[in-house]
Amino acid sequence: MRRQGDTGYDRPEPRVEEGELRDRVAEFVRSRVIPCEPVLDSGGPQAAAVLRELQAQAKHEGLWALPLGAELGGRGLPLAQYARIAEAEGASDHGPAALGSASLLDATMLRRHGSDRVRGLYPGRMAAGELRACYAMTEPDTPGTEPLRTATRAEQQPDGSWRISGRKWFISGAAGADLVTVLARTDGEPGDREGLSLLVVPTGSPGYRVVRELPVFGATGQWEIEFDRVAVPGDHLLGTRGQALTIAAERLRLGRTLRCLRWLGQAQRAFDLMCERAGSRAGSRGPLSGHQLVQQHVFEALLALRTTRPLVHEAAAKVGAGEDAHVEVGLAKVAAARMLQQVADAAIQVHGAAGLGPDTPLPALLRTGRAARILDGPDELHITSVARRVLRPYEA
Repeated sequence: MRRQGDTGYDRPEPRVEEGELRDRVAEFVRSRVIPCEPVLDSGGPQAAAVLRELQAQAKHEGLWALPLGAELGGRGLPLAQYARIAEAEGASDHGPAALGSASLLDATMLRRHGSDRVRGLYPGRMAAGELRACYAMTEPDTPGTEPLRTATRAEQQPDGSWRISGRKWFISGAAGADLVTVLARTDGEPGDREGLSLLVVPTGSPGYRVVRELPVFGATGQWEIEFDRVAVPGDHLLGTRGQALTIAAERLRLGRTLRCLRWLGQAQRAFDLMCERAGSRAGSRGPLSGHQLVQQHVFEALLALRTTRPLVHEAAAKVGAGEDAHVEVGLAKVAAARMLQQVADAAIQVHGAAGLGPDTPLPALLRTGRAARILDGPDELHITSVARRVLRPYEA
């Protein structure tokens, strides 16, 4: 029996043992992906070759594309069941790509809102790992919290095609993407509530240019891109003209939830490293695990993990069920970002100087946690948005 969920992929009734599957994914990430992180982080042809090999191994072991629908070559796990597995995948930044779930957001969006041609051309190849996509919303002169001020413009031509001009930045994975979904103004002027649309652009199109890399605290992966009258077929419009914000909100709910789940996995990784360090490192006064201040770091980190996890899984359950999850996703996003930063910071403190260098993933985990409080909506945006919704019923 199959049922269609509002997350956009067919959801079969659970038939697999969640714990066993999660353990297999966790072991794959621990033994296969994490040892390859130095190469994968470096980018370039060698990183691409290593990633392809990991993807082949994941397919061979039946761990490929677990949350994607069977028609796309995945297992079709419902979000509520996939949530715990997403934590295990997310222990490494490269876990989702190696295991085929990184395409979930884009494949789901194109499958739900694309034209017949778009659905035939792209989602299947994205799910198979043959195409990579990115999502371009934020602009250099426009706060990401104010999409109505989007200045990138798409003008429709007499033949129905579009010409896109504008610039976007902090676009994850843009340098290696084959497709980019662009938020552009198709009607009106910046600031108008109406007139924003989403278009799918092949990055090989004339006029598309990667301007520069934008390292985040020294880490790669974010880019600035430019569109100089880039021609796009008319049937590459997602949904209907002017529907962008509705589609974007749907994508953001799922995307933020997935990121929170992966941040839980990364925080658990930092926590485990901290505990291993405390148990193995000894000084003149005995092992670190016997020091009360180290015990306090462990306690506070565990408390942050244990109190954040239910918030994130509550959000995942509501998003997966197609319910209004605005408050739950906002709470989860702020809590998970703060928690990852807190746990990684505590783990670094317990490691001492060793936690500052290249021999552990802790600097990268701390960087991810700090950046998470700004990217994908700063804390302040979610705090005010959630508070307004909570206070609304109390207003006279």
